Amino acid sequence: MGLTSRKVLALAVLLAVLLFFATVWLWPRLSARTARAVFGRVGLLFATQVTLFMAVGLVANQYFLFYGSWRDLFGQEQELGAVVGRAGNGRNITVMDTQRSPVPGSKQPTVAGQIQKIAVGGPRSGIDSTAYVYLPPEYFQHHFSRLSFPATVVLTGYPGVAENLIKGLNYPRTAWELARKGKMQPMVLVMLRPTVAPPRDTECVDVPGGPQTETFFARDLPLAVSRTYRVKSEPRNWGIIGNSTGGYCALKIALHHPERYSVGAGLSADYKAAEDPTTGDLFHGDQRLRNRADLLWSLEHLPQGNSSLLVTSSRKGERNLRATREFISKVRPPAQVSSIILDSGAHNFNTWRREIPSALEWMSGRLSAD
Repeated sequence: MGLTSRKVLALAVLLAVLLFFATVWLWPRLSARTARAVFGRVGLLFATQVTLFMAVGLVANQYFLFYGSWRDLFGQEQELGAVVGRAGNGRNITVMDTQRSPVPGSKQPTVAGQIQKIAVGGPRSGIDSTAYVYLPPEYFQHHFSRLSFPATVVLTGYPGVAENLIKGLNYPRTAWELARKGKMQPMVLVMLRPTVAPPRDTECVDVPGGPQTETFFARDLPLAVSRTYRVKSEPRNWGIIGNSTGGYCALKIALHHPERYSVGAGLSADYKAAEDPTTGDLFHGDQRLRNRADLLWSLEHLPQGNSSLLVTSSRKGERNLRATREFISKVRPPAQVSSIILDSGAHNFNTWRREIPSALEWMSGRLSAD
């Protein structure tokens, strides 16, 4: 049973309840001052507390999806950064698996769409990573068979796994529902985490002598997808969105590479690269690179391209509100900026689920399939 399984949660709650009643029932029998009675009382209290803690933790994880699997919980989930062989089809992408899109109704791709797990080889960056591609139902329908689709790269925060974008933030289902209601055009979603060199958090920086993460997202990934799927490679065909660290990466890539992405959205984003033990030395003393990784500095000192940018925050609960307002104030034509400012919302999955539908609808209105 998986970490996010309801059966695991139900079992933990049941054990906590049973141990609570067992403690109440057996306590009089363990009231003696013998060593056996003392150890019995301690054992019952300890077991009850542990199962109660497990139940509360599982409830919190079900709600916020901090961890997507047991391996993720225990720090063993490294799969998305595993090195994979280059595809033999010249497209730098290998389809590793297919799965049903998590939407209600039919299992047929023409109705529900499909999710493909892919391996992406980056010839320019030297980075290989895995990702999930959501293909909308229209992609498989006969009357769309000769048409192209817009695409959006979707990034998690750090740490995180790409499955969280499917199970916790519900990107495929949200896109499916919005398209069904006519609120957005059918769109290909390319979902992965920004940590393409785990366990290091590279902050989407081309690290001198290290992982060339910015090059992977700005060049390798969109070109590989365009060569494999019915997605064109012009800036108007591509958007990028993410939350937290992924939001910083999305804004940074869109801001610095308008020749590749015309639309970028950062949900609860930071506005400069973190520098801490998880990142290591990103800039090797190069202040020019450090400045460029500061989006507020970039807006003031570098030319702004023809990019549409979206930022989000909340008046109560988010730490980035002041920086978000400063970012908005610094955007100049030809770039454009929009925002979602909630009255209240913390830095968590619940807040981002409230913002994603509007963000996808906004992006769809600015992307083109042709």
